[in-house]
Parts: sequence; C-alpha cells; structure tokens
Amino acid sequence: MDFDQKIEFPDTVFAQEVDGEMVLLDMESENYFGLDAVASDIWQLLQEGKTLQECYDALLEMYDVSADQLQSDLESFVNKLVESKLASLT
Repeated sequence: MDFDQKIEFPDTVFAQEVDGEMVLLDMESENYFGLDAVASDIWQLLQEGKTLQECYDALLEMYDVSADQLQSDLESFVNKLVESKLASLT
C-alpha cells in the first residue's frame, strides 16, 4: 500500500457520532458500520484529507503502539473500507 495516497469517500457514505462511537451508513447498501475509538480517530484523520502517511504519523503520536503494528492496523482498516466500498484510494 502506498502511504502517499489519500482516501476518497463516496457521497453515499455518511458518518455520525453516536454515544462516543462513530457509525457509518452506506446509503447504497443500507448497511451500518460501527467504529471503535481508534477506528474513529483514523476515520477523522482521513476525512480531513490527510495522506495515509500523515494519518500514520498522527496516530503514532496519539497511541502507544509499535510502528509495525500501527502500519498493519492502518492498512487493514483501509483495506476493509475499500472492500466494503466505503472508500477508495486515490
């Protein structure tokens, strides 16, 4: 995965914070997706238009996690977004 890429979100995906957790709604499939606190932070950073590298750097400062683990988790999350058609890489 190229960390210089950004994420683009379709107009059919809406995010709303509910009881401290982010909930995504895909209007096309009518599926809901719940995000935990870490995934919510990733979502927020990506929504700001940050590259994956900028997101990675910010998360590395926010959380006490190894660089390798963070890279793996970030890639996994982004891949799930793309596979679920909630986002695309640009």
